[in-house]
Amino acid sequence: MSGKGESLFAIIPFRALGYQSDGGFRGPSSHGLGRGPVCIILSMVNWIESLGRFLAFAGRALVAALLAWRRPSEVWRQLYLMLLGSLPLGFIAGVALGAVAWWHLNGVVESAFAAKVPEYLALAVALEFAPLGAGMVVAGRCGAALGAELSSMRLTEQVDALEAMGLSAMRYLVGPRTMAAMIALPLLTIYLAVFALGSSYLAEMAAGSMYDTQYINALERGLGRANLVAALLKTIVFGALIAIAGCWHGLHAPPGAEGVGIAATRGVVLAIQLVLASNVVLVKLIQIAG
Repeated sequence: MSGKGESLFAIIPFRALGYQSDGGFRGPSSHGLGRGPVCIILSMVNWIESLGRFLAFAGRALVAALLAWRRPSEVWRQLYLMLLGSLPLGFIAGVALGAVAWWHLNGVVESAFAAKVPEYLALAVALEFAPLGAGMVVAGRCGAALGAELSSMRLTEQVDALEAMGLSAMRYLVGPRTMAAMIALPLLTIYLAVFALGSSYLAEMAAGSMYDTQYINALERGLGRANLVAALLKTIVFGALIAIAGCWHGLHAPPGAEGVGIAATRGVVLAIQLVLASNVVLVKLIQIAG
């Protein structure tokens, strides 16, 4: 990981053991030390150091996002780009989720409980399928885009020029993008849920046995039981984590043209990991609070 400031290598003589600041290991065998234990210990120390830097970056990014209202034009520009790129994927994901969920439920639910299928489907879409689907769509689309964009700006020294003028890259680059992602995720979640429920309705009308009014009333009952506010608030957290992951790897990309691709890949991977992990925690917190 690249970045400004001295790391723990400046105060702990790891290089004497053959450990490199880029994560490589030259081998401590010449010092009479076991390669395996030393590798594990140094990797753990390096991981803890990286985690601390990432958490500090995330905290500063959230503060910058809250101050992004001072640059509304940039926030709206980033929001437009994120939604424009995510709407086609959101449409396909919503239609596929709704239709496939209807087919599965109608294939396993007994006929005596068939009237409950739309209600359970609406609950699943509103509480999990739509928020998590939107998170995956934005993580895949925007995690890579943010990593590639900011790493390119770092490569062409645009970030250095911004800082040389006394301007904060965190405030001018990271903050608006984080705020835009926090706004885009709830909107995309609603968009995806509408198409998911709509495709399930069309599937029922084409191959099911319920009347349209029966199906719509059952969907309304399911949505009435769902905690929609909590589900949308959850997606705001997803948006913040996705933007932070992409910006982190973009601004800390390895030097050279190859670093752009590495930043894009790492941004996607980290964004998806954070969305999946945070979803488990947030669902449990919502259940405890509710």
